[in-house]
Amino acid sequence: MSILPLSGIKILDLTRVLAGPLSAQMLGDLGADVIKIERPGTGDDARAFGPPYLKDPEGGDNNNNSFYLCANRNKRSVTVNIAKPEGQEIIRALAGDCDVFMENYKVGDLKRYGLDYEAIRKVNRGIIYCSVTGFGQTGPYAPRAGYDAIFQAMGGLMSVTGHMDGEPGAGPMKVGPSIIDYMTGMNTSIGILAALYHRKVNGGQGQHIDVCLLDTVIASLSHYAQIFLVSGKTPPRRGTWGNGGMPAGVFRCADGDLMLVVGNDAQFSRTCAVLGEPELAQDPKFIRNNDRVVHGKEIMAIFAGLFWKNKVAYWLEELEKAGVPSGPVNDFAEVFADSHVRKRGMEVKVDHPLQHSLSLIRNALTFSETPVRDYRYPPRLGEHTQEILASKLGYDDGKIARLKQAGVI
Repeated sequence: MSILPLSGIKILDLTRVLAGPLSAQMLGDLGADVIKIERPGTGDDARAFGPPYLKDPEGGDNNNNSFYLCANRNKRSVTVNIAKPEGQEIIRALAGDCDVFMENYKVGDLKRYGLDYEAIRKVNRGIIYCSVTGFGQTGPYAPRAGYDAIFQAMGGLMSVTGHMDGEPGAGPMKVGPSIIDYMTGMNTSIGILAALYHRKVNGGQGQHIDVCLLDTVIASLSHYAQIFLVSGKTPPRRGTWGNGGMPAGVFRCADGDLMLVVGNDAQFSRTCAVLGEPELAQDPKFIRNNDRVVHGKEIMAIFAGLFWKNKVAYWLEELEKAGVPSGPVNDFAEVFADSHVRKRGMEVKVDHPLQHSLSLIRNALTFSETPVRDYRYPPRLGEHTQEILASKLGYDDGKIARLKQAGVI
């Protein structure tokens, strides 16, 4: 098997819940050795964000739920109580031999334990110390805690998501999954990789990386936010309508729904032909895309009446022949049954102690020379504590037993 891109990189992961763990998982997928630090007894907060949980062989309770499982593969779990001096000593000792230190505690929390950037830098001058928070290390909101939905609201995403004004159920709407957490995880990974490259190529120094959810959601709004910066006006909620090419949106067919995006005038002409109304493409109100945007409600209503006349599969086949982007509105069962998704291998199987063939979502990156093929199950709480303390720090069985008895690990 090829050496993975991040083989040899050592990461100490003190993050919890989703954004930070997702980033550490991405880096672990790419070959980094990720040691996940969890609270003795309860572990990562995500372990309580269930159900559903994996089933124990005896049907007993456990803390391996879907929320935790989605963000913690390819790691080793070590339980350490950082509120105790002996626990702090363990973290500093492990950090001394790491390339990256990741944490997502509230601003200032880790300084109380001697685990802030300046403290860790004293034991490892080259450390890449990455802090993932809701509001960042600076600014009046820095001390606040927050979760994904708060940032969807505060960052403007909810203001442009949801049914159009005047429609039933109109008003701001949250995006279904914790999408800001996921994007923050990607930004975190980008920042860490850039800092590692800078350290290797441009002088060898480490640094502190500040990544937060509020910055991420604002930056992710891209052209929506740029419309406001140019015009001073917030774009309206559009439901499933697009905001570039028109017509674009979900259309109800005889047996279900499809999503259509007409990206240019040529595609519009071909779509009209597929729908059996080629003359629509010559209507002065619809010839150019900008005209169709102005008369959006009218053309969307016309298309709605035409799509209703046949089934989804028929329209998708004809639109594909015409080179017009379209797709079915799939639920998750349909997603993972899709032949293309299966060919791309987006569902991977791992052998978990509680479930012999556990399904996980594969890393979305595909490399020609260093493919990601090693998917190790998300570790059970504290599964690797003894192994890590013995191999990394040289603790013997007696010392480990005493630390466990004292509630340190």
